[in-house]
Amino acid sequence: MSEWVFGINPVGEALSGRRRRPLELVAAREGNARLQELVAAAEKAGVAVRRCSRAEMDRLAGGVRHQGVALRIEPFAYVDFTDLLGLCQADVRPGFILALDGITDPHNLGALVRSAAAAGCRGVILPKDNSCPVTAVVDRAAAGALEHIPLCRVVNLARSLDDLKQAGFWVYGLAGEGDQDLFGADLSGPLVLVAGSEGSGLRPNVRRRCDFLLSIPMSGGVGSLNVSVATGIALFEVVRQRRLCA
Repeated sequence: MSEWVFGINPVGEALSGRRRRPLELVAAREGNARLQELVAAAEKAGVAVRRCSRAEMDRLAGGVRHQGVALRIEPFAYVDFTDLLGLCQADVRPGFILALDGITDPHNLGALVRSAAAAGCRGVILPKDNSCPVTAVVDRAAAGALEHIPLCRVVNLARSLDDLKQAGFWVYGLAGEGDQDLFGADLSGPLVLVAGSEGSGLRPNVRRRCDFLLSIPMSGGVGSLNVSVATGIALFEVVRQRRLCA
């Protein structure tokens, strides 16, 4: 079993990542300097390299934008919930987890994972049902971030939030109608930030588990933001507050 990663940046990140072993690099015979750097990096790491025509690469990618390079890697492995909790408890920094309640668009999922990794989250939790799994599209949208942050799939997200609360986490849900301003909330302690689905937001049973519902103040007649944009703003507000407290 193996999976494919396409594109210069995702392949570069996957070659340098530690979560999945690279198995084979496929590169177009004609390519730019960046592509040649990837070939050299793969050869240095002992990864098999195969050259092919652009037409062959197009067939391999099946419509995915590949930029002349693909990497075959081990299948994506989700972490267990208990392992993720253990990672947080072993960290001297306050726990910081992103939970996604029903994200179905692979581009949104990839963008959210990348933002979570950039903000220093210890992991991302998503439900097994009614949620997009990791696919090649997600991998490309995450631009290699899947190699740097654990993802955990759970049967019951609401129950997992209860477990995190018992472990000392505060649960903050993002909701346009939330009664607490994101920028006025204290986000310096151990927390789970929960983002809802693209269409309906947080499900009722997940919403009930939230200690606070946070809203982002907006003006100019804009009523809402894309979930990946809104979550990115909230993630880096956590980063900002923790830097002030450091």
